[in-house]
Amino acid sequence: MPEPNVLLQQARERVPSPSAPGESASRQDLADLVNAWILNERNRTAGLTANYIGKMERGLVRWPQQDYRDALRAICGADEDKDLGFARRRRTKPPVTVADVDRKQFIRTAMGIAATVPLAELAAPGQAISPPAVVQPSDISELRTVANVFTTWDHTYGGCLVREAVAAQLRFAVGLLKESRCPAKLHDPLYSAVGWLGHAAAFMAFDAYAHDDARKMFALALACTEEANNWHLRAKVLSSMARQAIWVGDADNGLTLVEFALVRADRLTAGERAMLRSAQARAFAKLGRVSETWQAVKEADKEFDRIHPAEEKPWMWYYDDAQHQGDTGHAVFDLAIDVRALGKVIDGQVIHEAVNAQYVGEASDRLASAVAGHTAAYVRSRAISGIKLASLTMAAGDPEEAAAIGGRAVTDAGTVRSRRAQDDMRELARFSRPHERRTPVAELRHRIRAAVQ
Repeated sequence: MPEPNVLLQQARERVPSPSAPGESASRQDLADLVNAWILNERNRTAGLTANYIGKMERGLVRWPQQDYRDALRAICGADEDKDLGFARRRRTKPPVTVADVDRKQFIRTAMGIAATVPLAELAAPGQAISPPAVVQPSDISELRTVANVFTTWDHTYGGCLVREAVAAQLRFAVGLLKESRCPAKLHDPLYSAVGWLGHAAAFMAFDAYAHDDARKMFALALACTEEANNWHLRAKVLSSMARQAIWVGDADNGLTLVEFALVRADRLTAGERAMLRSAQARAFAKLGRVSETWQAVKEADKEFDRIHPAEEKPWMWYYDDAQHQGDTGHAVFDLAIDVRALGKVIDGQVIHEAVNAQYVGEASDRLASAVAGHTAAYVRSRAISGIKLASLTMAAGDPEEAAAIGGRAVTDAGTVRSRRAQDDMRELARFSRPHERRTPVAELRHRIRAAVQ
């Protein structure tokens, strides 16, 4: 029978649980922390499970892979692998024979690969992929599939990981527009498919803070929607352009973009109108126009209640109740909290003028509904709404509850690569500064520091 790894178990029990304040980390907690560390530090998605942690603690696995060991040392505060009971099993390495060397050299020679060729050069395509001479329906179907896949990836993992891949796909798609002959009946579907892919690429760039790239790709997507006379995709593109403008501090331009999209609101679905009214509310809130914010939120709610899912286009399938509650909740958050007062602290407390109590309850209810409703496929949205809810709860004077909410949100944020989520975590850290001597808050701030590095 293998000998249990008591050192690892004791180290885990010294780590505070991110999901249950005051308790030791469970095996699942530790697995989540390791996966988040590897994503942040190594830019790789890991799949460590509670079951595998159990195997290590029971001594069935004595030498886990390098990423797991590095992450566990960092999380548990260990200096060396042996401090966690890890030891490599001794085994003799078979000698390298002349036959081995000859076989490897033969394979390289047969494939025309020099021994000194860098791996990066092997990965770079030597021949450009030419678009077909004539566009076929299958080409359009493939573009739609690619756009949907990248949009789904963006919702789940954030926009920072595969931007180059989607940009390459977009360049090929533009090649179809410029170089391939397109039958008249496929003209609008082709431009709509390229527009959808352009939107996916642009939103990933926005999430990664490549704002200039995002603006150019949004412009491409918008031009495609106009060429295809696709009012539905046009509304989606303009909504995302407005969100980027609002995010970078240009709420006035964001409001203009939303109102441009609403010029012929009668041509849009209820879901599209709800999405645009939510964006309008966020712009009004940033501009300090309180009554107009509330009116836009009410209009958004009214439109959302009219949604018939069968009428919505594929790029709108994400806009469910959780998304709607999150988007409107972000608008009401800006009424409840004056973020300009962040960092202004008197005697360890956020100044009273930073919190407008009459809006706290409404913002909390909407953000909490968003967090509860978002599935794993929309973990980035769940993380961002959770972080906002934690900031609101912290500023409203309940640091213990805020730390619990924030801990769960930071765990979610650790599974995605999103600059927006990182900035929201920094905002939460600033809100929590007056309460940093409380143990749960101190632990939350430590986790945020590790997550945003």
